[in-house]
Amino acid sequence: MSTQTNTKSDFSELDWDKQDGLIPAVIQNHLSGKVLMLGYMDKAALEKTLSTGDVTFFSRSKQRLWTKGETSGNTLKLVAIDKDCDNDSLLVQVIPNGPTCHKGTESCWLDDNAHPFLNNLASLITSRKGQSADSSYTASLFARGTKRIAQKVGEEGLETALAAATHDKEELVNEASDLIYHLLVLLEDQNLSLSDITANLLARHEKALQNKA
Repeated sequence: MSTQTNTKSDFSELDWDKQDGLIPAVIQNHLSGKVLMLGYMDKAALEKTLSTGDVTFFSRSKQRLWTKGETSGNTLKLVAIDKDCDNDSLLVQVIPNGPTCHKGTESCWLDDNAHPFLNNLASLITSRKGQSADSSYTASLFARGTKRIAQKVGEEGLETALAAATHDKEELVNEASDLIYHLLVLLEDQNLSLSDITANLLARHEKALQNKA
């Protein structure tokens, strides 16, 4: 995927002296919002990250620059990077190529707190696929097949539109919630995910920016 790097920060203001020339860098999946890992950068690592687009750290154990994925191939493609209000940490948004953790998992944090709620909900929906139809409402939807799931998305979409048309905000929140839930079920039914949708929206956004350039 082609992405434009967003680097609006003035990195000359970073406080390198606070932690002996190193700045902690929190790595976040740009598409899903998942927190992937924590690394450390020195000035050279930051410069290499910005110049190559491949996230590079200073390895405290190896005492050298280390580009993520240099041996495994599981690189982190830079999308955006910003400093915090105290100029002593970085938030680095990336598109990961494969698992980030050295243990082969997507994130170095296994706790659900590392993942946005919608992604947790999508994972829960995935786990219901193939279960007994009487075990949950979600499982019953999968059992009834694509046609019924698609029908529910259509029904909830109409009810969402009607709630908006009548300016019933409470009902709009309820119906929009139902719509998003059933849409997640439909995506899973079709072996798609939120990340597929986010990636498509990102590609459209970048195309629109290019057309304005």
